[in-house]
Amino acid sequence: MAWPPRTAGAVNSNPVAPQQQVPHRLDAALGSFGRPNSVVRQFDFLDDRYEGRRLFSEVLGTFFLVLVAAGGGMVNARFGGHAIPAPALVVAPALMVMAIILFMGTVSGAHLNPAVSVAFALRGDFPWKRVPAYIAAQFVGAVLATLLLWALIGKHGSAGLTLPGPGISVPVAMVWEMVLTAGLVSVILGTASGAQQVGPLAAIGVGSYIALAGLWGSLVSGASMNPARSLGPALVLGDGTAWWAYLVGPLAGGVIAVGIAHILRGPGGGTHGTQAAEGTLGMLWVPGRIGEPVTGEPLGHAGTPAEAPPGQQSGQSGQGQQSGQGQQSGQGHA
Repeated sequence: MAWPPRTAGAVNSNPVAPQQQVPHRLDAALGSFGRPNSVVRQFDFLDDRYEGRRLFSEVLGTFFLVLVAAGGGMVNARFGGHAIPAPALVVAPALMVMAIILFMGTVSGAHLNPAVSVAFALRGDFPWKRVPAYIAAQFVGAVLATLLLWALIGKHGSAGLTLPGPGISVPVAMVWEMVLTAGLVSVILGTASGAQQVGPLAAIGVGSYIALAGLWGSLVSGASMNPARSLGPALVLGDGTAWWAYLVGPLAGGVIAVGIAHILRGPGGGTHGTQAAEGTLGMLWVPGRIGEPVTGEPLGHAGTPAEAPPGQQSGQSGQGQQSGQGQQSGQGHA
């Protein structure tokens, strides 16, 4: 199709700016050239320069989470009895999640959980394009952690898996996981919204909920609240018991949490929620040295430059005297 010729001196009578006439998604996509994808938020489909770092962050974070969550049960089975007390088994993963959020949440958002990734996308804080890769990275981390545990301490039946408790049916376990995950994702979305201005304290809120949910809910379903944590070890250990409960339950709970967040705070997609979901890599910081490099200049008390050696002081004062005498003599001749 040929575009109509443009006459010279023609004035656009449309008061809307040209960039506003372009559809929102196309405008965001075109504006993403040469910029990190966290700048354009959820509609940046073109610039993935930091995606490798984000995916590695999700692999590493989920690896450490599953290493602790599945490792507790496997260590108990390896050494017999209750070498690790039951409360420690549920609190340890919560502490690990807190640590992971604090040390690398700004890189990828530290989802560590497919239910969280889907919830952030439904909320409008995270691009759907990146969800499959995030979920794959989370499962890779879970599988690698289980393989390492298997190699180091061996396979011990169903140890390390999340399974329905004695007398608990699979549908009940699924509903239980749904309810627990709805609470967890609600805490995550709420602390990420910026409404409470909790900042790094969000890690404490998320970790506290995981610990509390595990203390009272683990006997029913294992209190997984995370498909990667449950299905990754199940794939490695070859035990698919009740697998669908730990897939459907957390995902449904995440969807419910998105609805709760909309009722409480309206639509998502704001700056705080996007930064929490995507991380701030590429927007507030870039890979490299943080802060000014150390120059090697010795410092004295209170961070002030140290006094120069006596030889330099005398040399400098001598130069000053010579220059001062020269100036005085010059002024005198004038």
